[in-house]
Amino acid sequence: MTKKYIEKLIFKYRNKGILPDSNILLVYFIGSYNENLISSFKRTKIFTIEDFKTLSKIINYFSKVYTTPNILTEVSNLSNQLPEKTKIKYYEEFKKHVSLLNENYFESNIICNTSHFNKYGLTDASIIELSQKKYLVLTDDLKLSNYLNTIGIDVINFNHIRMINW
Repeated sequence: MTKKYIEKLIFKYRNKGILPDSNILLVYFIGSYNENLISSFKRTKIFTIEDFKTLSKIINYFSKVYTTPNILTEVSNLSNQLPEKTKIKYYEEFKKHVSLLNENYFESNIICNTSHFNKYGLTDASIIELSQKKYLVLTDDLKLSNYLNTIGIDVINFNHIRMINW
């Protein structure tokens, strides 16, 4: 994935919206609260402050950011592993971020009956359903990004951005 191709996708979806997966949204929420936590929190330590800054620029470029309750639940559950003294203030910030997102709900029963569910689980299957040529997906999950590419859904694997030193 080239820088030019990534820029083309970002421009194409700027007004339609972006759909970050759980890991990406977690990095964004943690970094927005305190970017220094990124390197010490076990769920985000594979990312850097520079990754967070890049991610922030990308997300802030879009007019709308989409999510699902499944994604937010995963982010909340992973965030719950933060130290107790951090959680209260972090969750106050979490609430502010959630209020800015466009949350779309699919009944779990419907998602469980899609062809993607058995291979990708509830959260990723909800991403597949929501994105259906409407929004750009941003993920660091190679398996998910490869599948989305295969079925014609535009996706950027954040690791490609990291590699080209965005």
